[in-house]
Amino acid sequence: MKTLGKWLFLFIVVISTPVKAALDIVITDGVDAARPIAVMPFVWDGPGQAPQQLADVVKSDLTRSGTFSPLNGLSLPKGNMSSIADFTSSQWASVEAEALLVGHVKPYGNDKYQVSFQLIDLIKSQLPQDKKLLNPQDLVLDSSEVLISEKQFRSYAHMISNRVYEKLTGIRGAFLTRIAYVVVDRSQPSPYQLMIADYDGYNETMLLRSKEPLMSPTWSPDGRKLAYVSFENRKAEIVIQDIFTQQRQVVSSYRGINGAPSFSPDGRKLALTLSKDGQPDIYILDIATKRLRRITHHYAIDTEASWFPDGKSLVFTSERGGRPQLYKVNLASGKISRLTFEGEWNLGGEVTPDGQSMVFVNRTNGKFHIARMDLKTRFIQVLTKTHLDESPSIAPNGTMVIYGTVFQGKQVLAAVSMDGRFKARLPVGQGEVKSPAWSPFLQY
Repeated sequence: MKTLGKWLFLFIVVISTPVKAALDIVITDGVDAARPIAVMPFVWDGPGQAPQQLADVVKSDLTRSGTFSPLNGLSLPKGNMSSIADFTSSQWASVEAEALLVGHVKPYGNDKYQVSFQLIDLIKSQLPQDKKLLNPQDLVLDSSEVLISEKQFRSYAHMISNRVYEKLTGIRGAFLTRIAYVVVDRSQPSPYQLMIADYDGYNETMLLRSKEPLMSPTWSPDGRKLAYVSFENRKAEIVIQDIFTQQRQVVSSYRGINGAPSFSPDGRKLALTLSKDGQPDIYILDIATKRLRRITHHYAIDTEASWFPDGKSLVFTSERGGRPQLYKVNLASGKISRLTFEGEWNLGGEVTPDGQSMVFVNRTNGKFHIARMDLKTRFIQVLTKTHLDESPSIAPNGTMVIYGTVFQGKQVLAAVSMDGRFKARLPVGQGEVKSPAWSPFLQY
């Protein structure tokens, strides 16, 4: 479930108010610490105006990453640039940026467009004369040329952002990912809505609307399915839904609590919380065979299990020490070890894709914030300063965290970089949005 006070009630109560449909990202902190990069408008070689300016999408992506800060276009050299052939190093000598992105768009007939881009190394271009490379192409860090349709403009711009990000950082970009979340609109007869959207809030789609609560969406590793908790049958059940075919399957409908689903790294199993044998404990469900394996046996509440990337262990929340803290269980040996000791509460843990850190909700002095702990040193860094933070979900490249928070009395989504420097808010106007889940890298 990964909520704050509500975790003790385990999906029994949801309190919400109306919400509008689209997300709107507002950057709140961290731009000054980002690396400068120059992104020129892509040159349009056709009649009228281009269907969309790809450079605008790329600049927004790079800004939201928290790593880069695209320079204001007014500070860049004037004139059109579409390739290295248009580049003159002397023009860019005073521009303090490490790289320059340029591109070209040309209509190719029958709703096809030829799109090209080049990423130019500005640092290398300013080497002393005797060290400069003779071939200008040696300044090109990356390039591509493709044919796409108008509908593919935005996704291709995200692809360009991915390539720029990876080329300059060595880390895979996550701009072609999606997020799932729950929206509640009390003005509607069926107020609960399960939504998915591109990571930046575009292309929002409603997967399901219900009169009863929908909670805790989580992605399958292939990005094709969501598991979530549904109360549509007036009791908690865990459902898996294919986001393409809309086919739904109830996979857990035991007496009592069915909650906190989490797909295993291979997608074949779900970790979940069940109370069918008494107190809430952690179980693993084989999705194909429906075979159930009980992992914890304790009189205290055990819940919110998530997987380590190697699939050999789970991290979970337990109050067996008196207050909610995070524990690790080895699935082969059954050995349980406590991970967190600092703070009043620690809950809702998720391990980073590299297995080196864990992100979770930390309560200290009555305040709930998102924190990160190095699993080797056990050093804890509090990442956020917002209000009543909950439900952290990590980007598949491990660089950002999306989470739920409260802004001006409403539940909204927010994002923070893994080092805590860059922060953004995703408000939703008149209502609330909660339970965010960041998708894996997508192959479709």
